[in-house]
Amino acid sequence: MYIEVLLELKNKQTDQTYTYKVPNNLESQIQVGKRVKVPFNHRELEGFILSIKDVCKKEFEILEIKEVVDEEIVLSEELFSIGKFIKDTYLCSLASAYAVMLPKALKASEKTQVNKKFQSNLILNMAYEEALRMCSSDRQKEIVDLLNENGCLTKKEGNLISISSVNTLLKKNIIKEEQEEVYRINNKVLEKDEKKVLNEEQKNAYHAIVASLNQYEKFLLYGVTGSGKTEVYMQVIERVLERKQTAIVLVPEISLTPQFVTNFKKRFQDKVAVLHSGLSDGERYDEWRKIERDEVDIVIGARSAIFAPLKNLGIIIVDEEHSESYKQENNPRYNAIEVAEYRGEYNRIPVVLGSATPTLERMAKSTKNLYKRLELKHRVNNQTLPICTCVDMALELKKRNPILSERLKVEIESSISRHEQVILLLNRRGYATTITCSNCGFTYKCPNCDITLTYHKTKNNLRCHYCGYTTFKKDTCPKCKTDLNFYGYGTEKLEQIIRSEFPDLKVLRMDADTTRKKNSYEEIVERFKNEDYDILLGTQMISKGLDFPRVSLVGIINADATLNIPDFRSGERTFSLLYQASGRAGRCNTVGNVIIQTFNKDNPILQCVAEQSYEKYYNYEMNIRKKLKYPPYYYLVSLKVVSKEYEECSKEAVKVAEFLKKKIAETSIVLGPTTANVFKVNNVYRFNIIIKYRFDDKLMPTLKELDKLFVMNKKVNLEIDVNPTKI
Repeated sequence: MYIEVLLELKNKQTDQTYTYKVPNNLESQIQVGKRVKVPFNHRELEGFILSIKDVCKKEFEILEIKEVVDEEIVLSEELFSIGKFIKDTYLCSLASAYAVMLPKALKASEKTQVNKKFQSNLILNMAYEEALRMCSSDRQKEIVDLLNENGCLTKKEGNLISISSVNTLLKKNIIKEEQEEVYRINNKVLEKDEKKVLNEEQKNAYHAIVASLNQYEKFLLYGVTGSGKTEVYMQVIERVLERKQTAIVLVPEISLTPQFVTNFKKRFQDKVAVLHSGLSDGERYDEWRKIERDEVDIVIGARSAIFAPLKNLGIIIVDEEHSESYKQENNPRYNAIEVAEYRGEYNRIPVVLGSATPTLERMAKSTKNLYKRLELKHRVNNQTLPICTCVDMALELKKRNPILSERLKVEIESSISRHEQVILLLNRRGYATTITCSNCGFTYKCPNCDITLTYHKTKNNLRCHYCGYTTFKKDTCPKCKTDLNFYGYGTEKLEQIIRSEFPDLKVLRMDADTTRKKNSYEEIVERFKNEDYDILLGTQMISKGLDFPRVSLVGIINADATLNIPDFRSGERTFSLLYQASGRAGRCNTVGNVIIQTFNKDNPILQCVAEQSYEKYYNYEMNIRKKLKYPPYYYLVSLKVVSKEYEECSKEAVKVAEFLKKKIAETSIVLGPTTANVFKVNNVYRFNIIIKYRFDDKLMPTLKELDKLFVMNKKVNLEIDVNPTKI
């Protein structure tokens, strides 16, 4: 017996299978999708079995495999198919496509360790009466009685009784010790939450989705903030479970919105597994095995949860489908929503995408019936949308209010006086964005990246938010020893100002700095929901998926910041962020109030946010996209030529552009090369080339040919991003 094995090797030139012979004693264990340990280039590696054959015509010596790693199949037939789809769609290696699907403990790499956790259990090793007769003390009898009553005790429980008695019983073989594999995450038993009565709009959406449960159909559930999309999801999933099927629910990362997960666990109890980056390797491995063992019916997770090995899949739901976190930025650059749609078609099941601010591409497709659009135009219980007001900060500057306007201060005091809560959004962390010397012009910059360092006052350090470089700030200019000036501000500075302006209020900050510790995000959300704090301020992680009944006011600080990013999606990101943040206000019995602070009060996008009108924004932005030939009117491919050597990088970028123009200039638009928005990251230079196209049969073969040309190039890499979210 011979097998074809795919090894997880990073270099593209080894993206192929290798043939190995199977010893007779291992043949019974061989199955496609299992891992095997094999000799490769004077070392032992693990790889996946992709195929099995009885004969091999190769003339050279074929080595034997060392062992079969898995008892069960790791890569199912469906996951094999998804891997090939990712390879063909995003032009990555097959090995990297399979690697991204699995938790670390199951990846076929050199240092794989199956990270299982075991618990020592004590059980009786003979009949109860005989065990009692052999006991020589009351303490030993007490342990035997407990074992007879409970069946077993953990070693820890035994220790609480008497370690010496336990050891004596073990030596006499009256009891024995067994190792039991246990999970690291034990779901707390939550009070069961009964389903709510749906309003007419929710019922219409529910019935439309349920009617398609036995076929592939794509839905866009477009509902305003607070319209009850989550309840629709849960009731549809209840119907799926009644049919003995399973469900995947994707949510944006942000440690998975705690309230969203809690709602599902209250409704479905221990039928839910959760997958996200906040889990340890062991916890993720445990959750994966729960899924493999059919112990759960619902998987909730960030983008990689789309690969969950659920059997008999009945529906896939993607919440907040507009979120860019569904697109992976490093290789393989897959989009989880596109993978979800592929998996939906593979299983012939519906895929539901939900959002209050759908991407322009998917909204445009819904107008052409490529998605069936379901609308929730009203909030649950007919609660009104918040009232939004734009404040001109140019006028506030003259009043010496550079960060907090008079209007926002008044509204904060008013909300607090009514025992309500406040959320403040500032989508930039840190204390100051730039530190410079007005005397000699010195500016703190990252030595590895083409970017200024951000000052974090609590640790008195300067940090690069791209490569992580950190250095301590000196009190004076390192060059001329004069005082330094601080420019720009982030959430840390805003927190200081709020505490100064409102010393009697309790303020809580949520950003990447305050949520580094495990479960810190959930703890902050819980503390604010319990009304332990008056004001929650933070970055975009507070803008979506959170429901605080007592929040009546949302203040948006420096609303222009994301508008000024040189990217064609900056307007869409800004509208989505501000609209979603606005939706946190007035979700219960309070009237929502939103203050948008801006230096560009008449900006059409901010006006659309103020009017809470997605439709108006959609029409405005679509007009611009059409004129500039951007999605959804054109598709995009981004190519980055990257190298540690500037001259080589520049030269190869020009060659790539010329190659593309020669091959596809008649059918596609090739732009560049130009320097990337951040030209140098972690000592790597980056040039960008953009391809715009509508229908081009030559494009993918050309990109594959180009990709092969760089396989052996050790100085310069080519990164191809199909349908990028950022350029």
